[in-house]
Amino acid sequence: MKSVLVAEAASESRVAAAVALRLDLGRQAPARSDARAQVDLADRGARILVIALFSFMAVRIGADFLATGRLTGLLMLASEALVVVFTVLRRAPATVDRSLRARALTALSLLGPPLVKPSLLPPIAPEVITVGLSALVLLVVIGGKMSLGRSFGLIPANRGIVSTGLYRLVRHPIYLGYLITHVAFVAANPTMWNLALLVTADIALMARAVCEERTLARDEAYRQYQTRVRWRVVPGMF
Repeated sequence: MKSVLVAEAASESRVAAAVALRLDLGRQAPARSDARAQVDLADRGARILVIALFSFMAVRIGADFLATGRLTGLLMLASEALVVVFTVLRRAPATVDRSLRARALTALSLLGPPLVKPSLLPPIAPEVITVGLSALVLLVVIGGKMSLGRSFGLIPANRGIVSTGLYRLVRHPIYLGYLITHVAFVAANPTMWNLALLVTADIALMARAVCEERTLARDEAYRQYQTRVRWRVVPGMF
């Protein structure tokens, strides 16, 4: 008789535990769905913002090209167009840094280029130099983004470790391309507005590279990659 009572009590305990587990899972499922919906909404908003900023930049640079025939700005526009394409096509990340610092650095680094203004002032360097430099660096940016493929992103995240192509030389070759493109643009359009915007954006870009690596370094594969490729952006300097 006692054994029967013990068995019944154990059975009731298992049933109670199963019911509690189901209730707990039921509470967790909506929470996970809400979190996923918030992430999807933020991602969609980021894509819309990037497209809007690029469109704003395209109108300005395109109008300047039609009026003056200068190519330097147009090549910079082509580089930024790749940001839009790869942002739309990027894959979902395994790990994302959604801290306020990461968001602020990303925003600062993105806002500079779309707000630059073509200038009527005499260029610092001949256009043949700024165009040639921009065209060469555009190939670097294209090569870097092709190496990344759908691993490209804006917010610091791990979308897969890439260590081939230009990533064998520095850990952020695309950022190196941005820096040189911005120098060429300021040389062709030398105003304090353009200089202040792009210097601020590039400082944020370098800080963003450090922030990205903190996220990526959680992956053992990236830590090994860091030991093979010493420099982040500029060989011998950073």
